[in-house]
Amino acid sequence: MTEPITVAPISADQHLAWVRDQPAVSFLQTPAWAQVKTDWRTESVGWFEGGRLVGAALVLYRPLPRIGRSLAYVPEGPAIDWSSPRLVEMLRALRDHVRSRKAFVLRLGPPVATHRWHALTIKDGISDPRVGRYDEATPDVVEAEGTAVVDRLRHLGFRHLSADDGFTAGQPEYVFRIPLAGRSEADVLAGMNQLWRRNIKKTEKNGVQVRVGGLQDVAAFHRVYVETAERDRFTPRGREYFERMYAALSAEDPDRIRVYLAEHEGDVLAATVFVRVGEHAWYSYGASTAAKRELQGSTAIQWRMLRDAIAAGASVYDLRGITNTLDTENPHIGLIRFKVGTGGEAVRLVGEWDLPLNPLLYRAFSLYMNRR
Repeated sequence: MTEPITVAPISADQHLAWVRDQPAVSFLQTPAWAQVKTDWRTESVGWFEGGRLVGAALVLYRPLPRIGRSLAYVPEGPAIDWSSPRLVEMLRALRDHVRSRKAFVLRLGPPVATHRWHALTIKDGISDPRVGRYDEATPDVVEAEGTAVVDRLRHLGFRHLSADDGFTAGQPEYVFRIPLAGRSEADVLAGMNQLWRRNIKKTEKNGVQVRVGGLQDVAAFHRVYVETAERDRFTPRGREYFERMYAALSAEDPDRIRVYLAEHEGDVLAATVFVRVGEHAWYSYGASTAAKRELQGSTAIQWRMLRDAIAAGASVYDLRGITNTLDTENPHIGLIRFKVGTGGEAVRLVGEWDLPLNPLLYRAFSLYMNRR
């Protein structure tokens, strides 16, 4: 007889044990992330098949003022078997749990790919005036699992939070990744374009040094990050956020997070935040100074992080979000070209989906968000 699927709160220790037993889980789904998102109410939950734990999630709750209802959000999760024949039951169990917590909507971001475009396909798309976006270019791979997940979500009444550029209010739908499984440093270097290989040699010749910092170096990272924000016109996070992030993730696992600094004769040229959970490594945040840009500090720091990810046994190096564009007139095309030079691939994920639990309140919430 098949055991029922249920969802119930679990301890941080139970949650962490589950994460450690998986090949890869998003760092946004680790129990430590609850200590980073202090402006949300958080809860670790587990899926049980009978008495056996078969999944886990970090649920973030954002309450609406004076209403007593919350948005329940599972970023880049949950950490369950998305190919399970009981997936519908698992999602219904989560729905029922957050409804009992007075959520008016359940928002998910399944960490499952639907399409992949290899570097050569992306280059061809950029040079083809008939192609302006990834979803107008023929993908090299269509993932059956991702297609099935989309079908299940629609069947359950979830609504896709689509955006023309691939970015919604939460996590990006399009990301750029470098596959590392079964590849050596030499293999990854050979897969890069000539410009990347030449610039890596240039950093070595010019004496750029990359070192791994600690909590005390978050301040140096943040100074470069603020300079980058001013130059690129985005609103930076405060230094306290990164200090909290470093402290929380490193306390959970000393190898979870690193600060990297690329330096030349005492000057910081570039700085990054690197995160790894199991076999998945992320280039989470990056920044560079305007000074000495010809020394290629950003290239040096990326190559060091890639080499460290390979040494740690990572199967993927994730350069995070990209916009859904291949248009040469788009201001983001330079960043796309920079990432494509690594020889990696663009990946479309299932994206973020909402399941309204209180349709009237959800409609009012959506109208408010659209007017902001």
